[in-house]
Amino acid sequence: MNIGREYLKTVTQRFTDAKITTEKAIEQLTERELFWSPNEESNSIAIIIKHMSGNMVSRWTDFFTSDGEKPYRNRDDEFVEDSKTKEQVMELWELGWNTFFTALKDIDEEHLLKTITIRNEPHSVIEAIERQMYHYSYHVGQIIYIAKNLKSSDWKSLTIPRKSK
Repeated sequence: MNIGREYLKTVTQRFTDAKITTEKAIEQLTERELFWSPNEESNSIAIIIKHMSGNMVSRWTDFFTSDGEKPYRNRDDEFVEDSKTKEQVMELWELGWNTFFTALKDIDEEHLLKTITIRNEPHSVIEAIERQMYHYSYHVGQIIYIAKNLKSSDWKSLTIPRKSK
């Protein structure tokens, strides 16, 4: 068994699972709910998606040859609501994930220990992948938590539903 190949297969599947599970939560939401936030200091699901997409595009475009924090990225703008429709939000979602999965497909096992930079700091490709696993999981959890709260008793389980009482 090639450990590097198995690692890449496994992380690709885990990221795919996170994407699909999140989409199942988003599908349950109305457009209005997608843009809802509990207060001015909290992010809506739409904002979280915009931020994740910005991060994915910045981190994974030309990641072997350029810093993961691109000069054109304005992270603060990712937290400003400018999308108007669910369709626009989902286009950002797909752009980010497509950029990330395309980069992940281009990684071979011999690349895993190669050094890349993120914010002028060296990372092995494995470290960069794991950094993103943590980051994306954090936001996926936020999205699902918000969606579940919004849907309340109308929530449809994303995995194994609880047994009825």
